[in-house]
Amino acid sequence: MRVLLLNQVFYPDVAATAQHAHDLAKHLVAHGHEVTAIASRSLYGQKGAALPKREVVDGVRIERVGKSLFGKAGILARIADFALFYVFAAWKVVFGRRQDVIVCFTTPPFIALAGWLLRLTRRTRFVYWVMDLYPDLPVACGVMKPRGLSTRFFEGINRFCLRRADRTVVLGRCMLERVIGKRVKPDRVIHIGVWSDQDEVKPIARGENPYRAEWGLGERFTVMYSGNFGLGHDVETMCRAAEMLRDDDSIRFVFAGGGKKKEIVDGFVKEKGLGNCVTAPYQPREKLDASLSAADLHLATLLEGVEGIMVPCKLFGIMAAGRPCVFIGHPASELSRVLGEYEAGVTVRQGDAEGLVRVIRDLAADRAKARAMGENARRALASAFSREDACERWRLMLEDVVERRRPEDWRVKPGPGGGIAAAGSARGGAGEGAPVSERTEREAPGSETPNEVEAA
Repeated sequence: MRVLLLNQVFYPDVAATAQHAHDLAKHLVAHGHEVTAIASRSLYGQKGAALPKREVVDGVRIERVGKSLFGKAGILARIADFALFYVFAAWKVVFGRRQDVIVCFTTPPFIALAGWLLRLTRRTRFVYWVMDLYPDLPVACGVMKPRGLSTRFFEGINRFCLRRADRTVVLGRCMLERVIGKRVKPDRVIHIGVWSDQDEVKPIARGENPYRAEWGLGERFTVMYSGNFGLGHDVETMCRAAEMLRDDDSIRFVFAGGGKKKEIVDGFVKEKGLGNCVTAPYQPREKLDASLSAADLHLATLLEGVEGIMVPCKLFGIMAAGRPCVFIGHPASELSRVLGEYEAGVTVRQGDAEGLVRVIRDLAADRAKARAMGENARRALASAFSREDACERWRLMLEDVVERRRPEDWRVKPGPGGGIAAAGSARGGAGEGAPVSERTEREAPGSETPNEVEAA
């Protein structure tokens, strides 16, 4: 089977979608499939063409096109960079080597049109991997008007892509409900969550962790937000909590990563003179276990109203590191559900800085409780959110799409402990675990609590 992955970022980029695409590609290659990835020659958010046009990594053929002229200079500049990538990527897709199936991501938005075009012209099967929903995201963040002309235009494009994909893969139950609400056939929408690798990201003891010394944390209880500070994230609540705890020398905050709102956080720390905060850029993937393990408690956030539009995948790296998490957002979101179902953390509402401070102080005073939550998280990852199981489920789905089996012929549910078990098919499949236990891709909406979801 020849598989084409289309996304603006790919290895060696550290963006979450690049890492998940690389994981899936390696898994498919290991099972004898031929994988090509089309991506940009620029690293995410940076100007220029820093990466080679062609290379083979881990058996994956990488074809890179275009380059970023503006980086993250502004919305109009990003639109120009997106347009450049659209043109070069679409040309490469349509006139490149014939593929059996194309998997289109959502960076840049609506690049899935290239998948539909390939399906139309060369009968290649088309799978839409929805990491974020557009224009739902800019509407929820107040960037676009809900009933504006541009919003209706782009919503039409997205529904067009969703309805013409052979399969649409969503990241959470909230997102599944939202996508089906756009009148997409339920049997074509599949929930395969994101993942982390418990062998790649492992808990590292305090005394052996170089980041504890590098960031001057000592024995202090450390609270970390790591990853993308994006438009859909609430940064104000955690910044206010850090300010409220500025005089407690037993607690430290680490804000590591990048994104549009990272400058807001860095500026807040500097303006308020918060000596209890450490700011740092994205950390290399090969050091992720050390950076995540440097914290005693992690934060994940999502603006209320963005549930079902994004699913923050940072939680699964946190779980791999064996650390508890406080989710700042709506209790109906996927992350809040996972934390509650596995007793791996707690949820506080957006804007409730006082509540966040209470949780931090409680866990700082009861470190055994924090460690127990972290151990629960690590066990949950192994049983329900492992990279191997998720990628295997992807493989089986892609093979069935290429062989044109009906959705009813590919039906899986978690086996004991979240492993792989057949359900209505001799081929079997990879279970996704407790958050969607017993749900199969052919079930209609209504058996789950309706709700809505982030990136990374």
